[in-house]
Amino acid sequence: MDRRRFLFGLGGAVVALPFLEGLRDKKRAHAGPSPDFKFAVFMRQANGVAQAEGTEPDRFWPSALGALTTASLTADSNRAVSELAAYADKLLLVKGVKYNFPGNGCGHSGGGNQCLTAAKVSDTPSGNKSLAMGESIDNLIARKLNPKAVDGSQEEPLTLYAGRMSGYINEVLSYRAAKTLRAAERNPYNAYKRLFGLPDPDAVAAARKATERKSVNDLVRAELDRLRKNTGLSKADHDRLDLHFTSIRDLEVKLDLQLPATRVKEMELMSPKVADPINIEEITRMQCDIIALAMSGGLTHAATLQIGDGNDSTEYVIGGVKQPRFHQITHRIYSDGATGDPIPDAFEKHHQIDRIHARMFKYLLDKLSAYKLPTGTLLDQGVAVWTNDLATGPGHRYDNLPFVIAGGAGGYLKQGQYVDATEAKKLVTNNRILNTLGAAVGVKNAAGGPLDDFGDPSLTKGQIPVMLKA
Repeated sequence: MDRRRFLFGLGGAVVALPFLEGLRDKKRAHAGPSPDFKFAVFMRQANGVAQAEGTEPDRFWPSALGALTTASLTADSNRAVSELAAYADKLLLVKGVKYNFPGNGCGHSGGGNQCLTAAKVSDTPSGNKSLAMGESIDNLIARKLNPKAVDGSQEEPLTLYAGRMSGYINEVLSYRAAKTLRAAERNPYNAYKRLFGLPDPDAVAAARKATERKSVNDLVRAELDRLRKNTGLSKADHDRLDLHFTSIRDLEVKLDLQLPATRVKEMELMSPKVADPINIEEITRMQCDIIALAMSGGLTHAATLQIGDGNDSTEYVIGGVKQPRFHQITHRIYSDGATGDPIPDAFEKHHQIDRIHARMFKYLLDKLSAYKLPTGTLLDQGVAVWTNDLATGPGHRYDNLPFVIAGGAGGYLKQGQYVDATEAKKLVTNNRILNTLGAAVGVKNAAGGPLDDFGDPSLTKGQIPVMLKA
């Protein structure tokens, strides 16, 4: 068991307990993360980004490799990543990464299949129904790092979604195993209820008011007394309890794993409208609230958030004006195929939609940074990744995939840098970046070393050295 158990007092107050051998049970209480708790969050955009392709200029990446500063990103105001200028010192931007395998009749499906798996695309099913032939990195992280109960059950990665599901391609990200795609929860209210429950706000408020001046030890005195009478506890367990409660006698700890009641109410009101594309940005923010809260409590080591369906057909709003479907914008024509009337300023519209996604990613970083820990912020302990299942729009290419990473995973990764992963002028395959991210949060390979063997066995193993902190 690698997570601390917690006693819950009135009004949501919680106290971290030391590990007690006599309390191995099926249920695990929610807790704040320990100092060595690391996590990975993957936010996926569809349809590629507005980077250089053909006659179209680069409007995504910074203008130069090297150090990133708030000033340098602000100066690159015509690049989508400039939206993240406030987090310049936390960012690691990685270019030079590609998918290794071709799609099977649908570039969107094939890209989604490989995005977090680095696995081959299935022969059967094919086309828009194709599937990955391996598990995804979020699944591996959760499978390796999430604690198990005595009955063998284990919390899965948090798998969330924002936007409608058209039916052509819906979820693409999280795989338990080859051809085993995990369903994603697109209703924030349902996700919140499953993870945290919904206590009566009035009852919670009354309990807090009644206990606000009591010490933590007083709040859990009855629970502690019952715990000490537990015949399953050893003398060592009792010693740990005494030492623990002595050390926090005058300390009040209120780790309240609940969102504000007003926010929960907003989620409830949004519940019947999650399929309306007009709400996609707000639903994304709600899902980010849930992800940050889950990580603050150490509930899982991995989460994914898919924005839009497989070839995102959302009609995003730019400057107060609803735009054509995003997928058509990336084709630059009023069509999901090869022919159609041109969409005016389609490249600029694509760029502005990239900026919308950048702002949604920034919201996630804001939420992760809002949780303060002894070692920094919650963001500092993990990694948040904004990526895509394609590299570009018109060409639906699989090379130079966008990877925007924030957080150093406790010092494993470089920060404040824009790096090129190419080696000998060749792009590296995405298993290498997934290895690096998995190793950063603590996943090991079969031999017990840092992860370096994820993805299809035919791929070159290893991490990406330019991503690693010296």
